[in-house]
Amino acid sequence: MLSLLIYGTIQSVILAFYALGFSLAYGISGVANFAHGGLFILSGFIAWSFMNYFHLPWFLSVAISIVLTGMIGFVLYWGLLLRIRGIPLAEVVVTFAAGIAILEFLAWKGLYGFYYNLPVFVKGGIEIGSVAVDYQRLIVLGTGAVLAAFLWFFVHHTKIGLAFRGIAQNERTALSLGIESDWTGALSLALGSALAAVSAIMILPMGVMEATVGYEVLIYAVAVAIVGGLESILGMVIASFIIGFGQIAVARYVGSSWMVIVPLAAIAFILAIRPSGLLGKFKELEERV
Repeated sequence: MLSLLIYGTIQSVILAFYALGFSLAYGISGVANFAHGGLFILSGFIAWSFMNYFHLPWFLSVAISIVLTGMIGFVLYWGLLLRIRGIPLAEVVVTFAAGIAILEFLAWKGLYGFYYNLPVFVKGGIEIGSVAVDYQRLIVLGTGAVLAAFLWFFVHHTKIGLAFRGIAQNERTALSLGIESDWTGALSLALGSALAAVSAIMILPMGVMEATVGYEVLIYAVAVAIVGGLESILGMVIASFIIGFGQIAVARYVGSSWMVIVPLAAIAFILAIRPSGLLGKFKELEERV
């Protein structure tokens, strides 16, 4: 039971990391960035490249990776999404195509196996009760809490964050107050992409860095966002814990190969009973007909 509690919490925080950038970008700009998984893996590859090709220190390589990934998200908005804003299907197709292009490029570069890997922050681990936990997973837990607190402060107590909230709540009113929606949307996509990079730097050292992992990250991010409510950060956190504990329980009592079924089943279940998600803006049936 203790192992279920510890590793369920860790898995939940990892899922929250996957979904945070995706959910934040959608909640502000209304764009479902399906390039999220591609940006996740690309950021890890960028950090690895600067460490191994240019022999830069780890900290500098990570900082460059986060900044460059954020800039790619910014360019993605201005270069592709600006011309199709307001057409949800076109936005999904364009971002999904961009993500596929990134992942296929990385696959072409040979991004598979154990050759490409990011170092763990601290080697070793400790025992909590009778459960062994490595330091990297504990760092992920702590970083997740710090990042959540930082984002809350950013959104509630900075000018850019308040502009984000204004656009998310009522775009027309925000426009009348001088908040430029396209710049805000571009910044939200840049921030969401940078958060994908942060999550990659934290999570990839615990596993392999392969192009195919990007598809899994996208599935998990979309599942958590849909279950929690696409525009709700709190709902996303709750959903990540529901799915995370569900995955660990399934892996323990059924088999690890069934873990991927949990987020898909959660999507089907929540869409059947509450299409807007746990804490999403619910629309009654008569409003949607």
